[in-house]
Amino acid sequence: MPGRECYHCKQWIAEGEPHDCWTTTEAALTADLSDDLREAWERLRETAVEFGEQRIYASHSCIMFSRKSCYFFVRPKRTYLELCVFLGRAVKAPQIRKVDAASKTKKYHLIRITHRDEVEAPITDWLKEAYDFGGTGQNQKPSPRRARKTRRH
Repeated sequence: MPGRECYHCKQWIAEGEPHDCWTTTEAALTADLSDDLREAWERLRETAVEFGEQRIYASHSCIMFSRKSCYFFVRPKRTYLELCVFLGRAVKAPQIRKVDAASKTKKYHLIRITHRDEVEAPITDWLKEAYDFGGTGQNQKPSPRRARKTRRH
């Protein structure tokens, strides 16, 4: 049968068959989690849902939480959940493994979660801060306007 192998997911795709291996579901990404990680994932999701209106969707290997833009995502791994939180400031804390610039106004913070009990303050406080920061655009710095040069004749 004519077709090709997808270089991302290694699945065989028959000729003419549509394929989008970047599309997945929360259930597919969390299906193989241990009990501890599943409970931690459920607590993370429940916490985020309590913040208010947002879009939660799976994309490739992550579960994204978004208002106007993504304010955090979870990447399920075999032995931990990798949590990436976008804040308007850099936070230094023992839970945070890495901080770097995501844009001019956002810093991403990588956190490893291995147990449900870790999903509490200050992590939940940072998630709420990210929700507030990323949703309305009011907390973001306005983009500087370029000064226009005027020509003299």
